[in-house]
Amino acid sequence: MPTSSVENYLKAILHLHEEGVDRVSTTSIAEKVESTPASTSAMLAKLGVRGWLDHEPYHGVQLTAKGRRMAMEILRRHRLWERFLVDQLGFEWDQVHEIAEELEHVGSTELTNRLDAFLGFPKRDPHGDPIPGPNGRFRLVEARTLLAEAPRNIGLVVVGVVDGRDSFLRHLGVLGIELGTRIVVTARHAFDGSLNVRINDGAEEELLAPSVAERLWVDQSNPAPVIVFPESDNPDN
Repeated sequence: MPTSSVENYLKAILHLHEEGVDRVSTTSIAEKVESTPASTSAMLAKLGVRGWLDHEPYHGVQLTAKGRRMAMEILRRHRLWERFLVDQLGFEWDQVHEIAEELEHVGSTELTNRLDAFLGFPKRDPHGDPIPGPNGRFRLVEARTLLAEAPRNIGLVVVGVVDGRDSFLRHLGVLGIELGTRIVVTARHAFDGSLNVRINDGAEEELLAPSVAERLWVDQSNPAPVIVFPESDNPDN
C-alpha cells in the first residue's frame, strides 16, 4: 500500500502530464508538491525502483503504465469525493479540494466503487474535470477551449477551470462565473490579452483579466444562443 506522500507525487506527475508535459522535470514536480528538489529527487528514485516511473537522466521522468494506473485511481477517488461533498453535503466548490486531498488516501477499491455508484457514475467533478472510471479511463472526453483562445461573438459555456485553488474559485464567484455560465467574447486586447465579455446575456460588457481567461475552459461545440449587440468600440483581435 503506497504512503500518502507517494500518492501525492504520483498524482502531481499525472497532473503535469495532463497539462501536456511528456517528461516532467524534478523542479516542476517539487513545485507541484511544495517540496525541495533534493527531497523530490530522493522520492523519484524510490518510485523508479518500484516500477512506477521511467527516469531518463537530464530528461525528466514519465509515469509507466503501472504508475499511471495508480495515479488515475488516486485522481478518481479525489474527484469522486469532491462530487460527494458538493452534491450530498452541500459544500461549495471552493471548499472541497483540501478535504478531498485527505479522503483520496482512503484506498479501498470497494468503497470507491460504491461511492461512484451512489453518485450515479458522474462524468465530471464540481470543477468540470473528468472523473476516471474503474478502468482508469475518462468516461467523457470533450474538446475544450481556453477562454483566452476562444473566438469572438460566439456563445460559449464555462465547463471547467484550469486552476482549482480556493482563492481562484472565490474570485470567480465575485465575477459571477461558475460552471454553466454563458460568455460571449466581444473584444480581445492585443496589448495584455484581456477580454471584453458579456456574461449570461448581460447588456453590459465586463473586462476580464488574462489571468482569468487563461484559467477557464469553455465549450463551443454546443454554443449558447447569442444576443446580438452593437459591435464593441475596441475590437482588438
